Amino acid sequence: MNKSLQIVYEYHETTKHAQHRYARSLGYMDWSTQPDPFRIYKGAQIIKLPLALNHTTPPYHLLDEELPSAPLVKESLSQLLQFSMGIAAYKESGGSSWAVRCNASSGNLHPTESYVILPPVLKEQNENSTIYHYAPKNHTLEILAEVETNFWEKLPENSFIIGLSSISWREVWKYGERAFRYTQLDAGHAWQAFVVSAKMLGWKITRLDSVSDSDMSTLLGLQQKDRFFESENPDMLFVVSSTEIEPSLSIDTLVESVPLAFEGIANKLSPTMQKWDIIPAIEDATSSSEIAQHKLHVENFKKTPTKESKDVVLNRRSVHVMQKDISKITKEQFHTILQSVVLSQDGKENSAHLALFVNRVENYESGLYILVRDERDKESLVKQMDEKFKWVETELKNLYMLQSGDFTTTSKAISCNQDIAADGAFSLGMLCNFSDQLNNHGAHRYKELYWECGAIGQQLYLEATSLGLSGTGIGCFLDDVMHDLVGLKDNRFQILYHFTVGRGYVDSRITTKPAYD
Repeated sequence: MNKSLQIVYEYHETTKHAQHRYARSLGYMDWSTQPDPFRIYKGAQIIKLPLALNHTTPPYHLLDEELPSAPLVKESLSQLLQFSMGIAAYKESGGSSWAVRCNASSGNLHPTESYVILPPVLKEQNENSTIYHYAPKNHTLEILAEVETNFWEKLPENSFIIGLSSISWREVWKYGERAFRYTQLDAGHAWQAFVVSAKMLGWKITRLDSVSDSDMSTLLGLQQKDRFFESENPDMLFVVSSTEIEPSLSIDTLVESVPLAFEGIANKLSPTMQKWDIIPAIEDATSSSEIAQHKLHVENFKKTPTKESKDVVLNRRSVHVMQKDISKITKEQFHTILQSVVLSQDGKENSAHLALFVNRVENYESGLYILVRDERDKESLVKQMDEKFKWVETELKNLYMLQSGDFTTTSKAISCNQDIAADGAFSLGMLCNFSDQLNNHGAHRYKELYWECGAIGQQLYLEATSLGLSGTGIGCFLDDVMHDLVGLKDNRFQILYHFTVGRGYVDSRITTKPAYD
């Protein structure tokens, strides 16, 4: 085993929660070093974007249909950014105010930053392409660099690039050593937020799978360390276009044209930082990329008509309390939610399967179920999991009942004793093909597994919201207690993320204010 893979396996074991030992963190909230949730580049020229709140968007249930493609203009670009990474609302209570964004984030800490690389399409640009940072607080673009390139000639007209990066410190501040997991989940949430926002405009998102972290750092200016106090690491690069493109697209000609120095100095997010050696070690170990290439057939399914897609995105919330007395959902709602995440998020092989605690679903017996998202793993799951499981087929393809019974107490205990895991209609753990994926594709695959789970989580949020339900991602769970419950004895499969769906309690003491004046 190479050193990078060894670091990944050691990190994953070290940062597991157990009944009598949680992963190491500071143990209290050091408010004096709380990171600023908003990155800005001081000294960079700013372009104010027009708000998209008055734009008409397609009904949410039609987003998977072939919709007409919007032109690439400032208004459409603004809509893409606002309904993916923008602020959805401000919340106020007890004299405090905080932003809620369209993309979900662990602890509402938002480690993910987004960048835009545009051909010369905006009137504020000259004849060169431009690299921007998106600043959601004021819904602006910050100009970082101009690039003279013929790169766009190989793409459909009006194509452009989105880059995602992560500032792990924002999560480390609260969660300590386990924070790298949450940072990668949040990158996955942001990825799916962009996918959904692009669909509203009839655009396609293609994640490039042949771009090194080094080239991404160059393209986004992240390797210019003198411009940063807290380190910022590259995650993903997307092409946004009216049509699908090859994910193996080379960006060499674009990277070669990037200037050595960018405009703007990144703001200092905290006066000081805690030092956790395990975080830069896992960041370094997962920085080289080898991405799985397998493809899956994608099918649509018929949904019940819903409200405008922008209203679904803007009303997505994480809830802290589920109302168990009214959290029962229909079989049709249950199927709709699960079908929305059955298929691959990016056309590649699925690695995450859903182990479900079904508590309050009409026409479903309470119990433990599994949704197998890639039949490649079915035989292995049957062999690896508890031999007493029944594997009874249900109405929904690839959804099996493993064991009947009341699992509310168990699901609560596994999710760090949180009531929301027991009081909703159902909760789930994302059970990933783990060691095979890492051994076959390398250490970088560790990040990608979390991206897949984060993308599933974002979609679960939106699907639940579209049906008038609530959802919440759960990053705190007892890893090996869950593994023991389903009979897993080694790391062939590992739980990476939990989630719950039901009907949330709305606290009337918290008021909602508009996101932007």
